[in-house]
Amino acid sequence: MRPNLSRHTSVIPFIPTFRYSSSSALKKQKSDETLIRVIESEISCAQEGDDHDRAEEIPSGFPFEIEDNPGLQTLTLKRTYQGEEIRVEVHMPDLVTGGNDNDQDDDDVDSEKPSQSSIPLLVSVSKRDGPCLEFSCTAYPDEITLDSLAVKNPENAEDQIPYEGPDFNDLDENLQKAFHKYLEIRGIKPSATNFLHEYMINKDSREYFIWLKKLKKFIEA
Repeated sequence: MRPNLSRHTSVIPFIPTFRYSSSSALKKQKSDETLIRVIESEISCAQEGDDHDRAEEIPSGFPFEIEDNPGLQTLTLKRTYQGEEIRVEVHMPDLVTGGNDNDQDDDDVDSEKPSQSSIPLLVSVSKRDGPCLEFSCTAYPDEITLDSLAVKNPENAEDQIPYEGPDFNDLDENLQKAFHKYLEIRGIKPSATNFLHEYMINKDSREYFIWLKKLKKFIEA
């Protein structure tokens, strides 16, 4: 008679061994080191230029207070004008590098606006706690175009879609010119936006430099 060995048999759990764990760690380390070297090279290139630490001189007569918070891709301008609160949100420039005009398609030859660098602006004009006028603009060198105009009411619910008027280019030409003048006397004019164009180019370089250093710090941690 065979003895019953079930009571004396212990089960040893199977624990898999990861033969490639050390190899994976080595690959990760080499990959991170390569990435850090590339980032360091980019940081060195950024340091060679002076845009990242250039201090812009605000031109005489610039009417706005500048709020520039590091880490943000926008700049905020504020001023009070005869009882009105004017706020301008300036976005990063849309840069256009020099190219060969002969490479353009035939459809682009008759375009109304030639390709050139610009900065988007969102201008808000408010009076006390009531509605405000909101202009979407594009500032080119020595020229500002108005893309849209809306009357914003803070009392409107978020799920409501108010009528914001026709497309700005569909307005009567005299009305368009009057609104251009309206913004001009409030400080939205080429003498201000040309300065902002250079300011935002330098801010873009500063933010890129800071971003690279944050990347490097994260990878090294």
